[in-house]
Amino acid sequence: MLLCALLVATAASQTLTGIVTNGTTKKPAGGDDVVLLSLGQGMEESGRTQTDAKGNFSLKLDNATSPHLVRVIHQSVTYHRMAPPGTTSVEVQVYDVSKKVEGISVTADVMRFQAQGSELQGIRLFAVNNASDPPRTQMGDENFEFYLPDGAEVDQSMAMTAGGQPINSAPVPQKQKNRYAFLFPLRPGETQFQVSYHMPYSGEASFDPKTLYGAQHFVVVLPKTMQFSPGPGAAFQSMQDPRQSDAVVQVASNTTAGQPLAFKISGTGTMSEAQEETQGGGSPVGGAQTSGAVAGRDSRPGGGLGPPIDAPDPLEKYRWYILGGFAIVLAAGAIYIATRSKTATVPDFAPVDVELADLPPAPRPKPADRTALLMEALKEEIFQLEVEHKQGRISEQEYAKAKAALDQTLERAVRRGVVKTAN
Repeated sequence: MLLCALLVATAASQTLTGIVTNGTTKKPAGGDDVVLLSLGQGMEESGRTQTDAKGNFSLKLDNATSPHLVRVIHQSVTYHRMAPPGTTSVEVQVYDVSKKVEGISVTADVMRFQAQGSELQGIRLFAVNNASDPPRTQMGDENFEFYLPDGAEVDQSMAMTAGGQPINSAPVPQKQKNRYAFLFPLRPGETQFQVSYHMPYSGEASFDPKTLYGAQHFVVVLPKTMQFSPGPGAAFQSMQDPRQSDAVVQVASNTTAGQPLAFKISGTGTMSEAQEETQGGGSPVGGAQTSGAVAGRDSRPGGGLGPPIDAPDPLEKYRWYILGGFAIVLAAGAIYIATRSKTATVPDFAPVDVELADLPPAPRPKPADRTALLMEALKEEIFQLEVEHKQGRISEQEYAKAKAALDQTLERAVRRGVVKTAN
């Protein structure tokens, strides 16, 4: 009995050590705040310290059998690292922050539409790459700006860093009409933004994207039952996705800021929900996988039997670039979103997938990695829940229901992780 009590006490009082490195200077990051968040019952702060001159830190774990999240704050920008049960040390990389960074570029700017009756539903997506050298994080008052169509009402907006999960991030209206800005850090690597909106529709509408950045690919996607007409000076190439015959894609490549990209759409129509092939279709960027329940809601332009083996797919170089699950969080997130999205609805179609030809297909995650992916999704959802609760944006009843659902899912994920580790 004494031995068992000693083992339990040891497990409950383990120490988590770590080192924080500055990816900009390639030196230890001294003096950064480190916050330990316990994910066992929601997201509660269970420890706080600072890194020493060598970037090292040490924190006592309140419960070594529960997952934790390590948050490092460097120059007012946060960086996270998961600490699953049993973790005793972590490494976190941070970057110096500048208001403007050289090397920011837009890889893909995607506008997708469908129309029913007197309403037009739209999604605008951006894939932004930070290739600064040395690597730095860009963060300012107008960090990433864009325009929405006149009369558009935002339904939901999200941001996602490389290797992370989508989190809600509301665009801030600017002084100029229909101009918005994401106040979200552009860390080195890729950041994705998505804005879902709706607007009145009389059967036809004209758009001027007013691009503020050049883009490798500017893409417009709409149902085949709708018509697309480019504006004066706008050069688009029409493509058809052989994996979704009811969608038409218009692409302008290597665009520049301010380049004429105006266009007009007319007619009505929606795009059917199509699923990607489960064999040979590759996997999303970063190897992220969604559960079967979520995959059933995946309405990306792709799916079906696909083209014959000898038939080239004209959209292959765009496929899988913007993560299809961007609008569809993992199952745990879906439970949470269902409880809180009573006032803001998202269009019932998902964003277009875009992939560059020179990107190799990401490897499918091993079964043992799925628990880690789920834990990462839970981290983002729990964090967003706590933020909205503290800001008073959700009621106590909604908070309690969402928290209970997430806690239950987290408990199952932890048990699965422990079993797999034992095996």
